[in-house]
Amino acid sequence: MAIISVEPFILHVPVTGSSISDSTHTLSHWGVVGARVHTDDGLVGTGFTGTHADLMGDRLITQCIATSYAPLLIGEDEADITRLWQKLARHPPVQWIGRAGISHIALGALDIALWDIKAKRAGQPLWKLLGGSTSDRLMAYNTDIGWLSIPDDELIAGSRRAVEEEGFRGIKVKVGSADMARDLKRLAAVRKAIGPGLMLAIDGNGRWDLPTCIRFCREADGLDIFWFEEPLWYDDIAGHAALARASRIPVALGEQLYTAEAFSEFIGRGAVHYVQPDVTRLAGITEYIRVAEIAHGARLPVVAHAGDMSQVHVHLAHWHPASAMLEYIPWIKDCFEEPIRVVDGNFVRPSQPGAGTSVMPEKFAQFSKTLG
Repeated sequence: MAIISVEPFILHVPVTGSSISDSTHTLSHWGVVGARVHTDDGLVGTGFTGTHADLMGDRLITQCIATSYAPLLIGEDEADITRLWQKLARHPPVQWIGRAGISHIALGALDIALWDIKAKRAGQPLWKLLGGSTSDRLMAYNTDIGWLSIPDDELIAGSRRAVEEEGFRGIKVKVGSADMARDLKRLAAVRKAIGPGLMLAIDGNGRWDLPTCIRFCREADGLDIFWFEEPLWYDDIAGHAALARASRIPVALGEQLYTAEAFSEFIGRGAVHYVQPDVTRLAGITEYIRVAEIAHGARLPVVAHAGDMSQVHVHLAHWHPASAMLEYIPWIKDCFEEPIRVVDGNFVRPSQPGAGTSVMPEKFAQFSKTLG
């Protein structure tokens, strides 16, 4: 079948409460930015990236989709995903101006849409199309209770509620305050609130330098921290490798890496223990699979970052043998025909055909922004 049109879109969906902050960002909305790809027999595939809902930046992504990539897709057979990925990724004028960033995540949105069509045409959820689930359970860990902007008393209460009432067996708390002692105090209080044995991960969002991270890890050593995510500047391979050698806390990263080659470098240098690819940062599902296989070959766990708020990753994580857990952030789930669900601390396997990306029509009406 042939692709007949590519329809870009921008949605801005409110986050929990009125605003959240980590060590480097403050957000009021999450951007769902991508395209619907239409075929000549009426199938529609949806793919998107996740952004900080900056309208000018989001429009650059949709312009890239509409003007650089859509003409390359019109008339093509939507089943030829590998060939089309290569055609778009290696299109000389676009490759010349960026093998990462805007062009790469625009490609990712389209790649997800093509996989969505493929699964819908097969009448299967993506995880089954890819080869079936490799585990009966996919543990969910809750990030939404741990923002740096949350006051200490609410952080402690939210952590306790997540594990005691909502069934989560893992949570993630943001660090990276100007005063490192504040983070240590908050983490000690959270560990006391949830008790021993449960997963307590932390995320610095690249704020600190290597000496600060080494001091922090030494002070936090007794808190049984599951991993330290993005402790350093995102591209600092040598620094992450040094921290991995200096601390007993494992290093996690990947949300700011755009290519399979970047992941290969971090893995090869021993700079990461938990590999966190994201279909919305990589060039879609096609490149995500490459990264997951690289990590699996190195016998490292794959724990996707939820830039898609896990709508796509729940399929990939249920399928791929290197994945046993996944991040839970609920901001955009109610926009979809089949939203992510967590029951007894585990993600429920999706059942509808597709990649989990079909947005309900009323949500386009509610959250759409003009393309400019």
